Amino acid sequence: MKTTVKMTNRAIRTPGGLSVRLDVRAFVVVALLLLAALAASVVLIGTGDFPISTGDVLKTLLGNGNAGQEFIVNDLRLPRVLVGLLVGASLGLGGALFQAISRNPLGSPDVLGLGQGATAGALVVIVLMSGSAAQVTVGALVGGLVTGMAIYLLAWKRGVHGYRLVLVGIGVSAIVTAINGYLLTKSDLVDAARALVWMTGSLNGRDWDQVWPLLGLCAVLVPLVLANARGLRMMEMGDDVSNALGVRVERVRLLLMVAAVLLTATATAAAGPVSFVALTAPQLARRLTRSPGPNLLPSLCMGAALLVTADWASQRAFGADQLPVGVLTGVLGGVYLLWLLVTERKAGRI
Repeated sequence: MKTTVKMTNRAIRTPGGLSVRLDVRAFVVVALLLLAALAASVVLIGTGDFPISTGDVLKTLLGNGNAGQEFIVNDLRLPRVLVGLLVGASLGLGGALFQAISRNPLGSPDVLGLGQGATAGALVVIVLMSGSAAQVTVGALVGGLVTGMAIYLLAWKRGVHGYRLVLVGIGVSAIVTAINGYLLTKSDLVDAARALVWMTGSLNGRDWDQVWPLLGLCAVLVPLVLANARGLRMMEMGDDVSNALGVRVERVRLLLMVAAVLLTATATAAAGPVSFVALTAPQLARRLTRSPGPNLLPSLCMGAALLVTADWASQRAFGADQLPVGVLTGVLGGVYLLWLLVTERKAGRI
């Protein structure tokens, strides 16, 4: 005799009389993804040239480790893992926003050219100014923001619509990629090597200087985005229906696009252009929750879990700091993109 467990939506009524709908399956998926991200983080902290057991990692994080373990865990490895979690969460959330706004599974920062724009900003600082690491970070952030603004303005025609946004983004991406290639040809050998290392996307050498800006930005933008999730979900029914339901469509769309660009550009500035996390995380989260709508929180958690797991896998397979995590996510994401294109073509959507 088989027993079938079915997860359904439940309504929770607060003491003030407000009714809140709870998607049980999505809640369980978010909880499991958070546990997976935390577990992968603990294992990742213990991985390296000086391995530390999971028990000792937990003891050290609680302040009960010896001096050597505290230095390795708190000063060397914990900031790297936190950057990985924050970058993955930012890319996952940013990708979910772009895909929901464009109503297109290909509407991710990787396809739209935001990563290439941030790369262009970083290359300008490296090649033309020989700037420091902090200046490269600022250059990448500015490049991502300028590219996002250009895409929005070029795609505007009585509003911004999905396929026009994707097509404009692909065109801008091609232009910026050509500019990046030109900048590399104008650089000397040292700057070119430094630029190529940054362009692979890596968590190597990340410290607390990258953690605090990311944490501060996420603390502001994540609640802002989640507060507008209801309007974003209504916008998936079309602008006319959303306007009839009282949603200020262009205002919400612009606000969320700015938030998505900021999340993506800041994540790229902190870790380089880590490929395809923004594309795959929302898709995988949606397949796990089986829920309609943007799935913002599941995408955020999926991005965090995906990036730290990929970083751990690259270290286990190739040794500490031998393979940048951006290479692994690029290979896996490229395979996923090909699968997605084939699936969409078979379904007649492209």
